[in-house]
Amino acid sequence: MPNPTAAMLVIGDEILSGRTRDANMHHLAGELSKAGIDLREVRVVSDDRGAIIAAVQALARAFDHVFTSGGIGPTHDDITADCIAAAFGVKIDVRADARALLEDHYAKSEIELNAARLRMARIPDGATLIENPVSAAPGFTLENVHVMAGVPSVFQAMVSSVLPGLTGGAPLISETLRIDRGEGDIAGPLGDLAAEFPDLSMGSYPFQKDGRFGSNIVVRGTDQAAVRSVIARLRATFAG
Repeated sequence: MPNPTAAMLVIGDEILSGRTRDANMHHLAGELSKAGIDLREVRVVSDDRGAIIAAVQALARAFDHVFTSGGIGPTHDDITADCIAAAFGVKIDVRADARALLEDHYAKSEIELNAARLRMARIPDGATLIENPVSAAPGFTLENVHVMAGVPSVFQAMVSSVLPGLTGGAPLISETLRIDRGEGDIAGPLGDLAAEFPDLSMGSYPFQKDGRFGSNIVVRGTDQAAVRSVIARLRATFAG
């Protein structure tokens, strides 16, 4: 039985402008691999209502799970929650349980829960909250879309909150073999192995060091014996 599939939607002008380097995709990919959920696609969209809604609807139809990152803070350009509600045709408003979390957090910090901060308690109808042990403001899950903060420490905490409740499959095994040959020498044998083992993913990642060409061959799949067999045959083919 194939593993469940997932996509990630990264939201924010700051990512597309190059001002902020996204770290959340790397973290999510690793955690999903361990959980046996295959990350198949990642999209990055601007803080544009139409673009976010269209991307959410398309990804939610195509994959078992969608994870979003960014756009659920207190400022005017944090529009993700509203867009998720619109994508599924439901209402959104301040919800009592989310508000209570913020009230408790800001009371302990002796910070005012003003109108801007209260925006983070706006949750679409029918959604379940995602715990945020870092800064209290929750994410949420609506149908198969898991909506999370863009701040890496908060995103990582939310991923840890969500994943135990999801049904995964076989963990993804990944092994790497360095071959000190150019890709032109590697391509033929690697292509033959890829045809022989269609359930495995095989990638060639070339490098140049000290004037010599080489490549790191990465073999990935859920069948550990098959992965090791391919690595062993590559090693034997290019030994020396």
